[in-house]
Amino acid sequence: MVVATHGDLSRTQAATLIATGGVTVDGRREKAAYRVRAGERVSVSVPAPPGRDVVPETIPLRVVYEDEWLLVVDKPAGMVVHPAPGHWTGTLVNALMGRAAGRAPGGDEHPDDGGAGGPIASERAGIVHRLDKETSGLLLVARTDRVHRQLSDAIARRDVQRRYVVLAWGHLTEDRVTVERPIGRDPRDRKRMAIVSSGRPARTDFVRLARFDSADLLRAKLHSGRTHQIRVHLASLGHPVAGDDTYGGGGGRRLIGLPARRHFLHAAWLTLRHPVTGDMLDLRSPLPPDLRESLDTLASGGEPIRVVGGAGANGGTEGDVLTDVGFYERDA
Repeated sequence: MVVATHGDLSRTQAATLIATGGVTVDGRREKAAYRVRAGERVSVSVPAPPGRDVVPETIPLRVVYEDEWLLVVDKPAGMVVHPAPGHWTGTLVNALMGRAAGRAPGGDEHPDDGGAGGPIASERAGIVHRLDKETSGLLLVARTDRVHRQLSDAIARRDVQRRYVVLAWGHLTEDRVTVERPIGRDPRDRKRMAIVSSGRPARTDFVRLARFDSADLLRAKLHSGRTHQIRVHLASLGHPVAGDDTYGGGGGRRLIGLPARRHFLHAAWLTLRHPVTGDMLDLRSPLPPDLRESLDTLASGGEPIRVVGGAGANGGTEGDVLTDVGFYERDA
């Protein structure tokens, strides 16, 4: 079923959406048995969970870019993006809604919210792409439905460049490795993703920045946006993300000083053309303190070995270790 496969939904969820009008083909409703033809556009609208109102909350957010059409948030590790069972409060959506609605008396903003407030496209539609709970870093948020569609299309065309810094156990066979393997739900565990022949196409480019005795520091560039993509692709190589309990990288966390449940994965660099103004946006997030401390712990027995590129060829964030290891260098 196209909706289930490409929407990361169960067959029951997909059938319910089709029956209730949540799925259209070129703007028209079709039955679940309909076979989609090449060139047809399938739209899927997932409603907010029934019986739950998303409550605006005053939660400090670091906003690295903002205008009347979109904003980019530097999400901390441990924050869930969307409200869901077990996480109805404290999510990024709660914080965004609270930020939009919460102005201090006299029209001033909450002093620590980092910007001008304002609405987002909707409770769910404002979020253009996802980050896992324990993945930190840059995340796009649209303020209008039109901008949301434009940004989603830009990601599909690969016009939005998303690069992550990741620490993987062991050593890649080469300094540059591309993994192109389909990802879908693990048939043995629906909470996990896996490399499966029926999955959606997925490609990740990895570049080794530094080599330690037990791990590689990598830059990962996404060419698609599958759930857990970087984590699954590295695990498929036998080099799981350090601290990733789900995909086999949780062992050794204490040896490198990683906090409980935290994995070493950070969305550090986002480049895109603004969908309205046409300006090129180049946005960067320094390595968070917990990951910086982990890297220092790992390097305490000796300096990491640089293996590719030159440091800081295109600048970076002042005082950011990522500049020192050449993370911000343009792709060859």
